[in-house]
Amino acid sequence: MEYNTTRNHLVMREYGRHIQNMIEYLMSLEDTEKRQKNAKAVIELMGFLNPHLKNVEDFRHKLWDHLFLISDFKLEVESPYPIPTKETLKAKPSPLRYPKGYPRYSHIGKNIEVVIQKALAEENPEKRQGFANAIAYYMKLAYSNWHKENVHDDAIQSELSSITGGQLEFTNTPFVKAYRANEGQRDYRGGGGKRPQKFQQRGGGNQGRNEQRDSRGGGGGDNRNGGNRGQKFKKRFK
Repeated sequence: MEYNTTRNHLVMREYGRHIQNMIEYLMSLEDTEKRQKNAKAVIELMGFLNPHLKNVEDFRHKLWDHLFLISDFKLEVESPYPIPTKETLKAKPSPLRYPKGYPRYSHIGKNIEVVIQKALAEENPEKRQGFANAIAYYMKLAYSNWHKENVHDDAIQSELSSITGGQLEFTNTPFVKAYRANEGQRDYRGGGGKRPQKFQQRGGGNQGRNEQRDSRGGGGGDNRNGGNRGQKFKKRFK
């Protein structure tokens, strides 16, 4: 009986131990044609065990690369694709270069500065004015989202003038909905009316019933038929 501690290292766990044993058997075959035929059969079996690879582009190419990877690039068979090497598959990618852009006005971000530069470079007056209106709308929207309150158009115009050196001025007044602290909550104190009451007060209802019972008895509370019933009714619902 074999234990995992006595076996060799499993290269790719998704294919399992049996596929690795088959590939090791292929490496022991001396007949070239037999080795090539069995290698194609192993490729079909690998694709059957991992059907999710069929959704990957060039999944056949990936299966052949995995075949050589499991054999530690020692299997000598003909491949319909370029045979990989250990250096190409295990090579480390070059580090990514992150953009080092520091916005001049951090409260509006880097992207709006790019839009402002495009607006200043625009020669068409209509497009230039459209750029200015869009920039002013975005600045007002960003201010309202951050501070939770409206900002006056003069403040936006003064800031836009300071950023662009007085070269951009917006004409239309962007509208941003005012922020309300109780927005989304129903207020019954306003014009919507009072909150509907599901239950009536006990005092009014009992008093009306007692009056009806007293009138049926033909007198006030001294009457046995009317007064006693009214008193019992009050005791029951106190």
